[in-house]
Amino acid sequence: MINAGFLSAHPDLRYRLLGLEDMRAGRYEDALRFFMRASYYADKPSQGMVAEMLWNGQGVENPDPVLAYVWMDLAAERGYEGFIGLRERYWAALDEDQRASALERGQEIYARYGDDAARPRLATAIRRGRNQITGSRVGAVGSLQIYVPGPAGFEQIDGAKFFDEKYWDPEQYMAWHDSIWLKPRVGRVTVGEIEAANAAVGDAASRIPTSTPQIDAAEPTTPYRDEQQLGSKPLE
Repeated sequence: MINAGFLSAHPDLRYRLLGLEDMRAGRYEDALRFFMRASYYADKPSQGMVAEMLWNGQGVENPDPVLAYVWMDLAAERGYEGFIGLRERYWAALDEDQRASALERGQEIYARYGDDAARPRLATAIRRGRNQITGSRVGAVGSLQIYVPGPAGFEQIDGAKFFDEKYWDPEQYMAWHDSIWLKPRVGRVTVGEIEAANAAVGDAASRIPTSTPQIDAAEPTTPYRDEQQLGSKPLE
C-alpha cells in the first residue's frame, strides 16, 4: 500500500508506468491515453512518447506528423537535449503548410499541458500525497523497493530514501527529473537530416506562440488498472 501511495502521490510516474505496461503489451490506444494523462502532470518523457506514437501512427487511425511535432516541442520545453534533437528532426520533415498548422495547433496543447499549467497540478498532487502517507502506518517503508522508469532503464528507490526531499518537495522533484533527462541517451528516429538536428541541439526555444495556461483543464480519462503492485519491479 505504501508503494501504491508513492505512485498515487506522483501521477506523472504512475501513468507513465501504466502507459509503458500497455505499450509493451501492444495495447497502443490505452498506452496513448495513459501517456497523455501523465503529460497532464508535466511528465516530459510521456509527452515525448505521445509524440512518437502520433508520428508512427500507434494508438491512432493514421499518423499525425503535425500534432507529433507539437508534442515533441512540448517534451523539449525544459531543454532536454534528446527531445530537442527529435523535435528538430520532426520539423525538418514537415512541409511549410504543416509547419504553419503545427504553430497554430500547438497553442491549445501548450495551454493544457505546458509547464505553466501542468507543474502546479503535480505540485498539488505531491503535497497531498505526502500528507496522506506521513499520516498513515509506514513501518514497512524500510524494506520497500520502488522502480521508476528513466532514460537508461529503471531507477530503484529503496526504503531508506523514501522520504528524501527530492521526491516530496515539488521544486526538488522537478530538479531531480532535470538531472536525469537533461542529457539522456534517447532512442533515435529516422526522419529529417541528422546534420540539421545536431546543429539545433541546445536551442530549447519553442517556435509555438505562448498561450494562457489552463491549470483547471479537465484531466484526461484512462482505463482502470489494478495498480497495487505497479512499480514493485521493472516491467519485463
